[in-house]
Amino acid sequence: MLKQRILTAVPMAGLFLAGAYWLPSSVLAALFAVIIALGAWEWAQLAGLSHIRSKILYVILVISCAFALHRYAGDGRDFSRELVQPVVGLACLWWCFALLWVKSYPASAGLWNSRLGRSLMGVLILVPAWFAAVYLLNIEARSAVMVVLVLIVAAADIGAYFTGKSFGRHALSPRVSPGKTWEGFWGGVLAVAVLSVVIWSLLPERFDHLSLMAILVVALVTAFASVLGDLTVSMVKRVGGVKDSSSMLPGHGGLLDRLDSLCAATPTFALGLLMVGF
Repeated sequence: MLKQRILTAVPMAGLFLAGAYWLPSSVLAALFAVIIALGAWEWAQLAGLSHIRSKILYVILVISCAFALHRYAGDGRDFSRELVQPVVGLACLWWCFALLWVKSYPASAGLWNSRLGRSLMGVLILVPAWFAAVYLLNIEARSAVMVVLVLIVAAADIGAYFTGKSFGRHALSPRVSPGKTWEGFWGGVLAVAVLSVVIWSLLPERFDHLSLMAILVVALVTAFASVLGDLTVSMVKRVGGVKDSSSMLPGHGGLLDRLDSLCAATPTFALGLLMVGF
């Protein structure tokens, strides 16, 4: 399984890095929209929308909300930071509610476990993630910023995987994801902390105003959000009695099984950069 995951992940990472550095922002935004549309298709199944027509309408709803939000905050390179910050801030507030639901599961299921509730959750997960990603594509050093975001999420995931596999004893959220452990969580935190020091040491002079503490806080909060995104989607899958959102990616399951962490991490990372004056 690990070999299959690596064989799938390496080409995906290579394509992402190539796109981040060489494709125009508008093309990347369109590609991200396609990815979100595919994610919405998978989420429709998790929400209990089994008919093809219902799934298509749900995808249209998600994409329409994403583009409407994009129009609200500005087009192309004319994003208004004053409008972006409250949008990603509200997205992070939503993830705070998701944290409460994960902590109180299965009692919390009564609040969201309906077709309407799960459908709304999908909109709140996918739309802000796309919006924040498009914003990051249009700021200074956008290629490096996107790579750093992915590295933070990957470091948290890899650190948690190997530490948890070697030392994991205490379940992080036994009712939602029994395989995740506190030892793995702290291993991911340590990996992200080390990565933060490396990033800070490599910053060019024009970013001297960013302290190590600022970078560390943004990276660690982003890593925590990535774990929360994973747990939230796992919670919905557990209610639906499924292990993976689909079988689209060999060794990984569905697209949502790879996007879940980034869906929470991206708006959190964007808000963090805005707060530290990037």
